[in-house]
Amino acid sequence: MRNTLKALRRAIDPATKHAWDDRIGARVIAWYRAHPHETLGVYWPLAGEPDLRPAYAELAQAGVRLALPVVVERDAPLGFAEWIPGEPTVNDRLGVAVPAELRMIERPPALLVPCLGFNAQGYRVGYGGGFYDRTLAPEPRPATVGIAYACQLVAFDGDAHDVPLDSVITEE
Repeated sequence: MRNTLKALRRAIDPATKHAWDDRIGARVIAWYRAHPHETLGVYWPLAGEPDLRPAYAELAQAGVRLALPVVVERDAPLGFAEWIPGEPTVNDRLGVAVPAELRMIERPPALLVPCLGFNAQGYRVGYGGGFYDRTLAPEPRPATVGIAYACQLVAFDGDAHDVPLDSVITEE
């Protein structure tokens, strides 16, 4: 299923993807205005994930504190480092962009979670590392918004360790 979802995402025309990313970004900003938090966990786009960096810049301009996920160790929850759009990033050992200067903070009260796929019950397909499930498991649970393209909606059953998202934002 992961390979099929990756191929589906790669097949999106670049101009269409850009338009969809803008639409998703606008919906994220509207969600944030309806559900404000002092700090918002965001993600750096990998492998064709929706690129919301323009929305991040708008949120930061409005005074929202942003944080990028950091893999602290394997088989552990994600850590989070404060990040201001425009600050330099470096790739970690897994190839994920993290702030060049790690200013670690507590887990944010709200997270944007990239989805390789998702189902109607709010469960997500990620890349298989389990980092987000381990991050979401401890109480109090943060508010979670999955980010995906509508074409990534698939039917599958969640596993016992999976943590459903509160909602999913797509271009639709």
